[in-house]
Amino acid sequence: MAKFQNYELNDIDAVCALGRAFSSPIRLQILQLLYVDSLIIGDIARIMDIPASSAAFHLKILEEAGLIRMEERPGARGSSKLCSRKIDSVSVRLLRKDENVREVFSSEMPVGTYSECRVVPTCGLCSAEGVIGNEDQEYSFYLPERIHAGLLWTSAGYVEYKFANGLFSNDKVKRICLTMEICSEAPGFREDWKSDITVWLNGVDCGTWTSPGDFGHRRGRLTSAVWPNGATQYGVLVSWEVGQDGCYVNGSRVGDVTVDELDLNGKSYVTVRIGNKEDAKYIGGFNIFGKDFGDYAQDIVLSLEC
Repeated sequence: MAKFQNYELNDIDAVCALGRAFSSPIRLQILQLLYVDSLIIGDIARIMDIPASSAAFHLKILEEAGLIRMEERPGARGSSKLCSRKIDSVSVRLLRKDENVREVFSSEMPVGTYSECRVVPTCGLCSAEGVIGNEDQEYSFYLPERIHAGLLWTSAGYVEYKFANGLFSNDKVKRICLTMEICSEAPGFREDWKSDITVWLNGVDCGTWTSPGDFGHRRGRLTSAVWPNGATQYGVLVSWEVGQDGCYVNGSRVGDVTVDELDLNGKSYVTVRIGNKEDAKYIGGFNIFGKDFGDYAQDIVLSLEC
């Protein structure tokens, strides 16, 4: 798999090291040698017909630029350094970032693609084709078919997702927003069945929304025909937002946690947990709706702004 490295023009030390590495024809030839095979310093010197000390000098510059890696390997006459290509493609963004224009990375996660869960009956999963596995059976949440789920429900517990963080490693996240259609979970449905539903981002409590009920008095606008009447039909579109001045649920401030406390910068993914706290006042479970159920044509959406 190809390995890419992206740089910003304000990464002055890194870009200068890169420029120095590319400024010598010998170093470019060494990179070509390492295109297919890993080689020890002695072999590179022999192939290039240069002294081993010169080869070591050039390789050190390539290593400092992050283009190659050198590893100690035991040999018949002591150790030697094995040199390998570290990345396949380099990109330098020459445009200066306008601080007045925010960049956004968004991803949409299907309801059934959680990485971890704890569920309590009543619970289950349903796709546009029908119920997955059996209702009220925990094993159903581990079936491979779960990735097709458009509706997930449990009376307590949590589900946890891992969202990709597609921002550049040096981009400072200023705001994160999670949006989903969700409601409480009662047997059948109950319009007045409250539930305190909490979201944790990277393990940090980012606020609780109290769902007023489990809604089923009408069919959801998008709810699949396979889903019966007399059961949960739709939810409320709820957003959890964390910025530089605190966290909000549907625009109302719910806590002092700031985006800087979430440890988002430079990480390849964001962990999102949705569930009931064990000591919540209303442990009324939750339903999460995807594109084929409820009133809104979306799955779970996470957006990062920098």
